[in-house]
Amino acid sequence: MKIEEYLERPYWVIDILPKQVPADSSGQYFRIAEYYLEHPQMVAIYRKFTNILLKLNCFEDLEVSLGGEEWTTNPAPKAIEAMLTDCLAAKSMLYIMLKPADAMIVISGDDTYMTVYNPSEETLDLLGALASSEGLFIWKPKT
Repeated sequence: MKIEEYLERPYWVIDILPKQVPADSSGQYFRIAEYYLEHPQMVAIYRKFTNILLKLNCFEDLEVSLGGEEWTTNPAPKAIEAMLTDCLAAKSMLYIMLKPADAMIVISGDDTYMTVYNPSEETLDLLGALASSEGLFIWKPKT
């Protein structure tokens, strides 16, 4: 399946927040989001993303691509870390395919969340546990 096909599938978000912020929220979501998009907060968030992917790779084969061009199967842990660092620095896209699970994770270098497309219940359970271990949350956006 191609990247574009996954983007049309159901998705969940692994985020610093426990649920989607309502459009009519009385809080200051955008100001707080800007704060988290700054250094060193983003570095800390991407460290958590790295830890989730490394732990996930203990259970699943990962095919990883920075930008969607060249793919690497089960890159070394330091290579996964470097790809996330490059994704953040270049504000680019990192794609992670979980072929046996028929799911895809997308990380954008200018977001504080990861998006998981087409996960099975088993994959969601595993990602939920991994996210929780890093102080993050997984939730399904309201459409």
